[in-house]
Amino acid sequence: MSGSQKLGVVVIGRNEGERLARCLASVRAIPQRVYVDSGSTDGSVELARAEGMAVIELTTPPYFTAARARNAGLTQLLTEAPDLEFVQMVDGDCEVQPRWIESAVAFLGKDPHLALVFGRRRERYPQRSIYNALCDDEWNVPVGAASGVGGDALFRVSALREVEFYNAAMIAGEDMELAMRLRKSGWQLCRIDAEMTLHDVNITRFGQWWNRARRAGHAYGEVALLHPDVHEPDWPGSVRHIVLWGVGVPAITSIAALLALTIDSRWWFAAALPLLACFLNMVRLARRQQRRGLSAPLARASAFYLMLAKLPQLLGLISYYRDRLSGRASHLIEYKAAARQSAAARRQ
Repeated sequence: MSGSQKLGVVVIGRNEGERLARCLASVRAIPQRVYVDSGSTDGSVELARAEGMAVIELTTPPYFTAARARNAGLTQLLTEAPDLEFVQMVDGDCEVQPRWIESAVAFLGKDPHLALVFGRRRERYPQRSIYNALCDDEWNVPVGAASGVGGDALFRVSALREVEFYNAAMIAGEDMELAMRLRKSGWQLCRIDAEMTLHDVNITRFGQWWNRARRAGHAYGEVALLHPDVHEPDWPGSVRHIVLWGVGVPAITSIAALLALTIDSRWWFAAALPLLACFLNMVRLARRQQRRGLSAPLARASAFYLMLAKLPQLLGLISYYRDRLSGRASHLIEYKAAARQSAAARRQ
């Protein structure tokens, strides 16, 4: 692999089973590899060791977080190879595409102002559920200058050192928060036109989707508080929208309905207005998604779930502010189903 001596990889995981097996196989060609495990019970640690990976097993306390795992992996990687220039961060439920590393290293090496590059992350099984399909679309951000990043990306090590890695206390949104600090330090981010990873989100039940949205609400609240001056993305604005649709609409509708039942039936018109606003906003979102290239059914589903997500996101916001006011550390909000056990676990 071209440039492999200046490149390392950090893989993080928790009970990823066969997803992890695919992930580790996809980065075998990278000499400097570290796997960080957050309390797996499915043989993930044994599998990583069998692959020749350096392995870190996190313990509690403190709570497991993806940011804490990535920092531990980065620290170990740079202790073993302090002269590394680039590091690929990858989640254990992702398989790195064959030509990604070569393309990303070449692109990042040409522009010293770039802190990171990322490409197209796709869902492995978008056809298995509407939730998987929506996640597949969520990853499809425009090619070019980017304002944020997800869990998979190729980073310039000097940029990570400058901002002192991830915020380990964050249970969600740590990638976007890191992006904010990189941009404030003058670094640029870029999404390039290349296939990067196959992701297996494995959301097949409504409850999983609900918890993922709740986790997102927690992240919106924390990033907005940490970076109130950032308006691309507009995190404070996102929080206001969650409160508007998650609190304002139900409250106005409920109060108007109560007045209609107890005082005057004409209040039913007032009760209907917020619901009409929700419907019109869904129509607007669906049209926007169709203009982006989604099919009409998927665009309508996207609009519906974007609006419905305001309720679990509100719960995530509330939990974040509650924990902050009480001085408690936030617990990890998990939503994924455990994968089938890895081959190493099955042999035990």
